[in-house]
Amino acid sequence: MSENISSVQPTPNPNALKFILSNPVKLKGSSTYRTPMECGENELAVNLFTVRGVDQIHLFENVITITKFNYESWDDVEPKIVETIDTFLPKHNPDYEEFDPEAERRAQLSPELKEIESVLDKTIRPGLQADGGDVQTLSYEDNILLIKYQGACGTCPSSTTGTLEAIKAILRDEYNPEIDVYIAPEW
Repeated sequence: MSENISSVQPTPNPNALKFILSNPVKLKGSSTYRTPMECGENELAVNLFTVRGVDQIHLFENVITITKFNYESWDDVEPKIVETIDTFLPKHNPDYEEFDPEAERRAQLSPELKEIESVLDKTIRPGLQADGGDVQTLSYEDNILLIKYQGACGTCPSSTTGTLEAIKAILRDEYNPEIDVYIAPEW
């Protein structure tokens, strides 16, 4: 493969691959970028967006998950991603700091949403993050929770079926038997 990449693994999303690295790419938390402008000073991420077909980038521990546009072939995209990682990873600082909108968002949540986030943190998030994605709660009112998927989960076919049903079942078991969960529409 390459000296920086130990393996490339599929995710449940056919348009996302996990590039498992021999060194960390993000020491604390995770980063999801949907555009090059969101990358700030992260040159590795900015340059990954120069690969034709890259739609989204998710960095977590020693994993870079790349989501590609549906019309692009992995046969065309993957070698260019490997080349870009090999070029820019040696100069990449895995301890980079960036504004963490998630910490700010969580601080503003209602007590109910904080409790729901806690349940998701220990049950659902580890699996989603292992596959290069995440879930974010948006609102909770009248036993209805609105969520938004992030990273590879955003375009994954199972996110609207199996994953959503798992979230409902766990939250009904561990939080409120009356809760219902819906994916918020994209604007």
